[in-house]
Amino acid sequence: MEQLIGRFLRYLSLEKNASELTIKSYQSDLLSFADFLLADQGLSSRNAIDIAAVDLAAMRRYLALLQKSGLQKSSIGRHLSATRSFFRFLCREGLVQKNVPSVVNSPKKEQHLPEFLYYDELEALLDAPDLNTLAGKRDRAALEVLYGAGLRVSELVSSDVNSINFTAGYIRVIGKGNKERLAPLGEIALYTIKEYLNAREAAGLSYQGAAPLLLNKNKGRLSDRSIRNILNKYVEQAAVCRHISPHALRHTFATHLLENGADLRAVQELLGHADLSTTQIYTHVTKNRLKSIYDKTHPRA
Repeated sequence: MEQLIGRFLRYLSLEKNASELTIKSYQSDLLSFADFLLADQGLSSRNAIDIAAVDLAAMRRYLALLQKSGLQKSSIGRHLSATRSFFRFLCREGLVQKNVPSVVNSPKKEQHLPEFLYYDELEALLDAPDLNTLAGKRDRAALEVLYGAGLRVSELVSSDVNSINFTAGYIRVIGKGNKERLAPLGEIALYTIKEYLNAREAAGLSYQGAAPLLLNKNKGRLSDRSIRNILNKYVEQAAVCRHISPHALRHTFATHLLENGADLRAVQELLGHADLSTTQIYTHVTKNRLKSIYDKTHPRA
């Protein structure tokens, strides 16, 4: 089965142009599925697994195992989605007759409203970095771009200096599924980037062409983890009394746009969502916020 998984992963990479992160996720989930089949079929080698023998009963046993393992419903759904895609590929290659996992229903996802910052919290956070230092200028630029363009952390840290068009006011990013999009940047975000790059040049650090947009202390590309650590530092300094992830700045971007009258379809495009239903969760956030304001301020609420 390992050979089949390898073929499938090459298909994802070469024909579907899937990202490295997506391929690693599929690989991890499918190897877990292979380990289940190993025990389920009473075998000692993954290569001895009879993939054509997988039936509905086996898939239900796999689902039961995932549920017993304590995984969240979203993670269980991801595992099942990986097996469906794998079997779809095997059907296309004529290696199995039916996509058995497609018959198994994923557990219904729990609806969690995204965490976001109120505007006064956001201002306190953005004002927290010390702009008298190069690191502070970098951190301010990172926070401004995450919020100003609604980027995913992976999109920000993979950006280069030439990803930004200062004249037109946008940043070119590669999102999920290796899809490219142009995300608009406002004057404040562009200004903080210029200030950081100028300070970087003054410190003897090149920022031409394909150089990383954000550098760590070792002059390498800033990592996802570093962004999380940076945010945690300033959340504490700004006295934001709750846990905020870097992704919360993306949620904040979408929520603030909708609260100020932006069209849902426009927000979908700005976020790079393939499906409008993914964006619609932010309408629930804004409705809850409006209801909260009404309850606190209306004399007869």
